[in-house]
Amino acid sequence: MNEQTAATSGSFLIMMILMVAFMYFMIWRPESKRKKEAEAMRSSLKKGDQVTTIGGIVGKIVQVTDDNIIIETSEDRVRMEMTKWAVSTNNSQQPEEKKGRKKKDEQPPKIESGDN
Repeated sequence: MNEQTAATSGSFLIMMILMVAFMYFMIWRPESKRKKEAEAMRSSLKKGDQVTTIGGIVGKIVQVTDDNIIIETSEDRVRMEMTKWAVSTNNSQQPEEKKGRKKKDEQPPKIESGDN
């Protein structure tokens, strides 16, 4: 093997290592973190929480078991049983920033007419 072939092989190996490192830090690691956060959210569900499912159903939790939850979806007390993994977001656990922030009363812009 001559020097040029060895240098080419070495640079190829370095490029492959850099590519794998890039994939790890940009794709696999953030995805793993999101999965852990979702699992923690689902395991912390409790009675009274307002949740949204993956399918878009919004309801209030009335019963929690190890793998399932039962939610009420309306004032008619319609109840549905579903697995915990179907919960997309816990609407009761909003970040503190959003809880403390109040909506400002916005007035519509005034339209001035050119005719006086």
